[in-house]
Amino acid sequence: MKAVNIYMEANPNPNSMKFVVNFMLLQEGVSFDYPNLAMAQDSPLAQELFAIPAVERVFYMSNFVTVTKSEGVEWPEVQNQIKETIKVYLENDKPLILQEFDKDPLFDENDSEVVKQIKGILDEYIRPAVEQDGGAIAFSSFQEGVVKVNLQGSCSGCPASTVTLKSGIENLLKRMLPNDVKEVVAEGV
Repeated sequence: MKAVNIYMEANPNPNSMKFVVNFMLLQEGVSFDYPNLAMAQDSPLAQELFAIPAVERVFYMSNFVTVTKSEGVEWPEVQNQIKETIKVYLENDKPLILQEFDKDPLFDENDSEVVKQIKGILDEYIRPAVEQDGGAIAFSSFQEGVVKVNLQGSCSGCPASTVTLKSGIENLLKRMLPNDVKEVVAEGV
């Protein structure tokens, strides 16, 4: 049996909680977002978490699982059950994901020079801050000065995500790439 220690961290989204594990769950830069049970067919742990009535979303990245609960349910009512479900699952050394993944999500040889710069800025400056709050940001597209990103994990549905997007991400990209970036928008928020 694997030794698993988990601690919980609150984040800006009051309906999300970050459950941090004492080892890496996924390689750096890889994340999985499950907005509902139907999307969690490749993750037995996410399926177990969705069996808890208050669980609305499950997100994995590096050494943490972020769980979003439904409105009207307080964390003290469900946090121990969620934590124990994750702990028991990981102690039994079961696979987190039932699929192979080995490509670097940042690397694409077909990217333009500007897209490579945008991805580099997102990876170096934005991703660590967003991960600290239990979320993730994924580059989606760049066209005519507009950068589209996907906000995942605790960022999805977070009241502070618009401020993060406009005041943080957009301002940084405009400052670092003033001739290229005009706006940053989030898809699927």
